[in-house]
Amino acid sequence: MRAVVQRVSGAQVSVEGEIVAGISTGLLVLLGVAQTDTPCDARYLAEKIAGLRVFPDGEGKMNLCVREAGGEVLAVSQFTLLGDCRRGKRPSFSAAAAPRDAIDLFDQCVAELRQRIGSVKTGVFGAMMEIALVNSGPVTILLDSAKQF
Repeated sequence: MRAVVQRVSGAQVSVEGEIVAGISTGLLVLLGVAQTDTPCDARYLAEKIAGLRVFPDGEGKMNLCVREAGGEVLAVSQFTLLGDCRRGKRPSFSAAAAPRDAIDLFDQCVAELRQRIGSVKTGVFGAMMEIALVNSGPVTILLDSAKQF
């Protein structure tokens, strides 16, 4: 699984012009599921995301995780994170999991995040979504469960 994690002071996701979810301070997580991913990958990413110390403490140092900072998570499925652009200019998405498999692992990752953080909101799996965000910092972290060792 791959994730782009952004510290935000606000983010919202819309489908067909209607806001379906939004958060204030927290993390926007764009999450892609690969064909080779397993429940272990979902658990690993949830633990890593929940524990990321990217929020400032009283001294202004990035020392707090999202829960400690009183933040929320907005998780959005994004199969394009598995795009392979090594050949040509059109990305290949052959490494991305089929939707029926991807939704199960996406949902598991969200459930694991909820256990660790509490407030986790989501976009609409498989929908054409528009995301508005204010990246705070900016802080953007790339995570890949295939690179955990």
